[in-house]
Amino acid sequence: MPTMADVARSAGVSVATVSHVLNGTRPVLPHTRQAVLDAVDALGYTPNTLARSLVTSHTRSIGLAVSAISNPYFTEILQGVEAAAREAGYSLLIADPHDDPAHERQAVQLLHERRVDGVIVAPSARPSDLVAYLGRHAVPAVFLDRVLPARDHAGGGPTLGRAPFDQVCAENTGPMADLVGHLVALGHRRIGLVAGLPGLSTTQERTAGYRQALTAAGLAYDEDLVVSGHSESAGAERATAALLSLPAPPTALVTANNAMTIGALRTLRERSLAVPDGIALCCFDDFAWADLFSPRLTAIAQPSRELGARAVRVLLERLAAPDRPTRTVRLPCAFVHRTSCGCPERRDGAPGRPPAGTGGTTEPSAPLERGTAS
Repeated sequence: MPTMADVARSAGVSVATVSHVLNGTRPVLPHTRQAVLDAVDALGYTPNTLARSLVTSHTRSIGLAVSAISNPYFTEILQGVEAAAREAGYSLLIADPHDDPAHERQAVQLLHERRVDGVIVAPSARPSDLVAYLGRHAVPAVFLDRVLPARDHAGGGPTLGRAPFDQVCAENTGPMADLVGHLVALGHRRIGLVAGLPGLSTTQERTAGYRQALTAAGLAYDEDLVVSGHSESAGAERATAALLSLPAPPTALVTANNAMTIGALRTLRERSLAVPDGIALCCFDDFAWADLFSPRLTAIAQPSRELGARAVRVLLERLAAPDRPTRTVRLPCAFVHRTSCGCPERRDGAPGRPPAGTGGTTEPSAPLERGTAS
């Protein structure tokens, strides 16, 4: 197997020059650089990344721990992470924590033991073991999609508003309030919510948005109208059935992620409830085939790929400046107005305009970066 010394002899340069060309550690004259690259190709030289990592303490690899990789939402996030990592010259190692607190710590530990330079994690509902491990081993980390309460790095009490790690997530409260407010503007007064897994920040924030819209409309919060679907299709089937079995069932339904939308639709079909004539339906999380349903699904679209790409950029900034203050980056969502909410469809195939003041727009606002967790 050819060595770096063989490349240097073939190109007529020093081993140090070959190292600078391959690692980009120092500018090299164009003709010298080309001579080195030609020698690499001719000899079939492959850099020993393991040996390099032992010298530099860097492997140019990122660990990604996200659950339910089969979920289209996380699949798109994965695509954003992979593309941004590749563009920056980093490889990607992936682990699935299964949304299990014990398993997620083991998954991240496995990535850490593979000497990744940093990790991107979508934390579970109870991530205390994970947070303790990351803090104890000083692992550069970015929390993705779900945020943590502002606490100190040792996992103790609240600090002056600074989250323990960098975080990248979507806005949840405002967009959910827009979605529910749109249904209120259409005349609905009993709106059911199929909520996500208890304990997740996304569940808490979207439920807060639901309550915020009701308060703004002068409607009382009815806890019977909020049932957890545990962020999965089967759970949403049960939650939707429970809502439809109420003495006064909801006239509109909001699902808090795409997997639960599928479960809700399955139950509505079993109950022979047509959308939107029998019940209006809106969902948080747009997905590729939402426009193919009949009627087409009114949804909140999250910037999934950009969330993944932004998480990579935030992690690389952390690696470049380990002592910089932590921050939370929130990206805007878009209201995708279709017809499952009950709005009539125009002759051109588009839905009628949503009522003014409901936030019914497909244009997201500017991204928001904060130094504190929301």
